[in-house]
This record gives sequence, C-alpha cells and structure tokens, in this order.
Amino acid sequence: MPTLRHITLTLLLVVLSILPISTQANETTWQALQEGSLVILMRHSLAPGIGDPPGFERGRCETQRNLSAAGRTQAEAAGRAFRERDIPIAAVYSSSWCRALDTAELMALGSVEPTPWLDSFFRGRGDQASITQTAQEQIAAWQGPGNLLLVTHQVNITALVGSGVGSGEMIVVRPAEDSFQVVGRLSVSGQ
Repeated sequence: MPTLRHITLTLLLVVLSILPISTQANETTWQALQEGSLVILMRHSLAPGIGDPPGFERGRCETQRNLSAAGRTQAEAAGRAFRERDIPIAAVYSSSWCRALDTAELMALGSVEPTPWLDSFFRGRGDQASITQTAQEQIAAWQGPGNLLLVTHQVNITALVGSGVGSGEMIVVRPAEDSFQVVGRLSVSGQ
C-alpha cells in the first residue's frame, strides 16, 4: 500500500515533469510574437467575482466589477514581460468595461482604443453572434506589422477559440484567410 510520502513524491514528479513543457511552450510563443503579425487575445487581469453587480453601467467604473490590487500588478507584469522581450505591439484594442480598459492601460504598450466588438456578452449584455463575428473578421484581417493586442472577457475568448482562459491569460493566434490558428498560450504572473 503506497504511503502518503510516496503519493506526495509521485505527484511532485508529475508536476515537475509538466513544468518544462509549459515553460518551453511559453518561450516558443514569445519567439513567434517577436516576428509579429499575430493577434493576442487577452482576458482582463484579476477582477474577483463573476459578471457585474446590479446597477451596472458601462462607462461608470464604480458600478462594475473592477481589478483587484493583484489584478493591477498582474497587468503591469504582463506589460513588462512584453517590453523585456521587445515584442512589437502595433495596436491595442479593449472592451469598454473598466477592468479590460484598466488592464490594457496598465500594460502600457500603446494607446488603448475601446471597441464594442470586444465588449462582454455575459448574461445577455450584448449580441454574442454579432460581437463574435466582428471579432473573427478583425482577427482574420490583421496583417501587422507588429502584433495586435485585444483585451476582452472570458466568454468572448471562449466563443472565438473554444476554450476558456484564466484572468490575465492570453491566447496567441495567427490570422489566416477568413479564420485563424492558435499559436500558443501565455500566462504572466504578477508576483
């Protein structure tokens, strides 16, 4: 019968065997970004909770779910990671929700343009089909030079790529005619 120590050591070995693959995948994605012409789909940084509180109003941050201190640190760390690797960012678009705008602005990678095709449609706040279609068209049309950074919400990214993302996580895609292919994922710790 395996002991608790044996089980713990086995789990530790499994975790350690996975870490280098994840780190290597991150480095491959960073290298692809240095070449440009990619699109980065980023979920806003940590903003505890789900959805928005009753009384939500677009344009009034005090009525919304906002970034925590850890979320602000996470966004700043992500921007630093891009600058340290000399990743060319040609344009930055964001949802008009304050947590997405704040994430994009705290990254400090260029002027931020709010756009409705990145706004959340969670709990019926927007037309999912229209928002997703417009985002798909914008992504497919991107040619660079540099990369396009899109800061949006979990539901938007899931609708575009078919899988969820954590707070501050990014999925990098390569535009193709009328679609795109996933290049990789990035996650930058705010620690």
